[in-house]
Amino acid sequence: MGLILLVLFWVGWYIGIYAMLKKAGVAESKAIIPIYNTWEVVKLCNIPKIWFWIQLIPILGQFVSLWISIIFVMHFKKINLIQHTLTVLFPFIYLPYLGFSSTEKWVGQEALVHYHKPASREWIDAAVFAVVAATLIRTFIFEAYVIPTESMEKTLLVNDFLFVDKVTFGARIPQTPVSFPFVHNTMPGSITTPSYTKLVQLDYSRLPNIRPIKRNDVVVFNFPAGDTIINLPEFGSKVPYYDVLRSSEFNGDREKLQSQYPILVHPMDKTDNYIKRCVGVPGDVLQVKSSQLWVNGKPAVVTPYAQTEYLVTTDGNAIPEDYIIDSIGINLTEATPDYGIVEGMSNTYRINMTAIAAANLKRLPHVKSVEFYIDNNVGYTFPNDVTHFPWTVDNFGPISVPKKGDIIPLNDTSIEIYRRLITSYEHNTLVQKEGKIFLNGKEATAYTIHQNYYWMMGDNRHRSQDSRFWGFVPETHIVGRAALIWFSYSQSVRWNRIFKLIK
Repeated sequence: MGLILLVLFWVGWYIGIYAMLKKAGVAESKAIIPIYNTWEVVKLCNIPKIWFWIQLIPILGQFVSLWISIIFVMHFKKINLIQHTLTVLFPFIYLPYLGFSSTEKWVGQEALVHYHKPASREWIDAAVFAVVAATLIRTFIFEAYVIPTESMEKTLLVNDFLFVDKVTFGARIPQTPVSFPFVHNTMPGSITTPSYTKLVQLDYSRLPNIRPIKRNDVVVFNFPAGDTIINLPEFGSKVPYYDVLRSSEFNGDREKLQSQYPILVHPMDKTDNYIKRCVGVPGDVLQVKSSQLWVNGKPAVVTPYAQTEYLVTTDGNAIPEDYIIDSIGINLTEATPDYGIVEGMSNTYRINMTAIAAANLKRLPHVKSVEFYIDNNVGYTFPNDVTHFPWTVDNFGPISVPKKGDIIPLNDTSIEIYRRLITSYEHNTLVQKEGKIFLNGKEATAYTIHQNYYWMMGDNRHRSQDSRFWGFVPETHIVGRAALIWFSYSQSVRWNRIFKLIK
């Protein structure tokens, strides 16, 4: 539907330009040629010819074409704001009207002899230019982003402000282009009111990349399981719709869930933005063994500021508070889940810290042991199939990250790994019936992957909602590369973090 509307928009614009050029005395053989006809507009209106060539730049050129259209209608003596607004928003109606109406006349340069742009219009034009320019930069070059949660600590801290580079991985063409400017998916001052309309929806495409995503890149992406949310502040992406749907209260009953909560279905590019580290690229085999990540049979790189939980046992002496504050970096002036005595375990502490901090703590004379804390709770990790995959966050996998062209088996064992990939990300219908699997209405025992996928995990391993809970991240969902911290604050400005590159 959105593609049809977009085609109608530009077809109507073209018809209008053609008719207006004929009315201005341009030969029909020139007025009818797409793209070239705007060269005739540029000549008629004495617009610098460089703008014709800028018009050929993808995306930016569409805005330039509309600006050229405004100059053209001004030569029909249409010079007020309402007329120019009609030119930009409804060119498929307004331009054909000017071209075919017997009451509208081509005036030419004389239309502008006595025209003086009022100060208010100067401000409006400047504001429109600023919005368009900033939107193009935000969409195709870089975007500002703020860290909302602790899932990447201590690599990235809450209230780190980032620049997200969209050029390296190739900027996406907006799939939901009609949206309130400078916000993502909710209106300013609201966390439940959508900032976009789904009236116009385009197919996925992106500009060429400089390089593909590499293992250990810090990546911003659209939350894959955030396509459907419970549209209340206490739910959203914090408590995903699919987790609630699987709970014992609803047991997969969508109608019951939808009767009790307001549900919102986001377009793919308007699901919440997440930021994680890409630990697995297409074709990798990953496994978490006793809290340690392995990739392709080898221990994964541990970044210097990555955190996980440890069990620390002492000889009965408490760990000095100033050591916890200064050396481990945990704020004990307020309640924190990062530090505490383990209930029922004498002289044992549960501490969330980096590997370097754990190694240093182990050297203290009254510390007897420092070991990984292992979460053995089964039943809430991807793919939510305890029968075949009784995994936990600290003992997970092995699992292979799909790459484009892979042929995967479809059977009772594998189906939950790939169900969402096949249906939600690659838009097929999948039905299980009488022990068989039907794909788009036909019985199938295998499936060919159509795009690349990635595995994302937070550096703060026990404080991260990541691929261990909701699975693969499709390449369609990739937003960009987290590149630079440009500002940071907590109680005050964190000067040591400003203009820090993200690694």
